[in-house]
Amino acid sequence: MLQERYRVAQWATGHTGRRSLQNVLEHPRLELVGLYVYADDKVGRDAGELCGMGTTGVVATRDIEAIIATAPDCVLYMPLLDHESIDDMCQLLASGANIVTPVPNFFHPPSIDPEVRGRLEAACQQGGSSLYCTGPGPGFITLDLPLTLARLQRRLDRLTIVQHADLSERQSPAFLPTVFGMAPEDSSQSRPATRLGWADTYCLRQFADATGLRVDEFTRTVAYAVTTRTVELGAATIESGTIGAWRIQMTGLRDGSPLLEFQRNLFVTRDLDPAWELRSTGWHIVVDGDAPLEVSVDFEKNNYGPVSAGYNAHIVVNAVPDVSDAPPGIRTCDELRLVPYFG
Repeated sequence: MLQERYRVAQWATGHTGRRSLQNVLEHPRLELVGLYVYADDKVGRDAGELCGMGTTGVVATRDIEAIIATAPDCVLYMPLLDHESIDDMCQLLASGANIVTPVPNFFHPPSIDPEVRGRLEAACQQGGSSLYCTGPGPGFITLDLPLTLARLQRRLDRLTIVQHADLSERQSPAFLPTVFGMAPEDSSQSRPATRLGWADTYCLRQFADATGLRVDEFTRTVAYAVTTRTVELGAATIESGTIGAWRIQMTGLRDGSPLLEFQRNLFVTRDLDPAWELRSTGWHIVVDGDAPLEVSVDFEKNNYGPVSAGYNAHIVVNAVPDVSDAPPGIRTCDELRLVPYFG
């Protein structure tokens, strides 16, 4: 049974964290008790000031002990991609704080590095806490929604998902330069771009495990396209001739044939070489089985910049009650209720 109120600490206030912080302050069942930040100029400032809301009395800190001292039921752990700390996560979990995070490493427990998994699970047992990984993609589109669509099938022959994400309006000055604007010869240095591909496989593997599907292996292909003009973004400048788009394809094979596929297209302009065919931001899903389906999910087009953070943050915030009430351990979406509360 859900509690009336859950004590929540927000960890980081970037593109997603700032919206998450607003959600917590507005949520009828959540109470903000702590705020962790990375930037020195944010330390000591009120949480409301950092997210454009009224004074809350909760001030930002860089001290993890100060967060733990607030005794949160749940920490919304949202560091910049590739900046997570397993030490910090274990300390939080061992203290009794549950964690919900969009860091895309923990969707499929068997895919986690065995040493890391052992440390996290030991911390969960020590604190009686749980860790849950979620997000729009990877996450919702590669695990939550496919599980829902699979309920209409008794035979699944192939699942294909294609994502198109126009990031030109994303206000993430710390993130965008790690993915776009680099010279082609430096493409291997964009860990976030390629790391997201492997995270997609973690979701697909969890989907396969939950539904009893056999997948023999996953393959990955990565391609990029360069801009044919300089692109001025609100959060970055992408020079002509540098990387302006990525295409990452993950394919799960069974008996040598594709069974589970996810293609991710990330771009900040359509003026590209080579010229790719790119759709508006959204997802296209094809389910081949004994009840075939084709589903398109389109995002807001006219106001995407201001609302885009919500696609990332809301799914994390909505998970707080169910994760806080879950048994200790690394939890997956097929184990949890995960119903949002709008009261």
